Amino acid sequence: MTAGIDEITQWALTLPVDQRAQVANALLASLDDPADSAEVHEAWTAEITSRVDDITSGRVKTIPHEEVKRQLAERRAARQDARQD
Repeated sequence: MTAGIDEITQWALTLPVDQRAQVANALLASLDDPADSAEVHEAWTAEITSRVDDITSGRVKTIPHEEVKRQLAERRAARQDARQD
């Protein structure tokens, strides 16, 4: 780091936590390209629309949360059993 960056960093680290978070968020936001943000938003909107259409049309079958938890627990137990062998 250069002297200026070191000084800014040291100064920022003296700030209260909430103010450091604000500075960090502002710096991170400044790295985002606004054009990219619009493209990303459009892409996510298209993806979400597609997934909702798949569900409402019946092309995709949803799995209840409790069933997913049960399946994951079974897989985890099977992996642990395999490790013990």
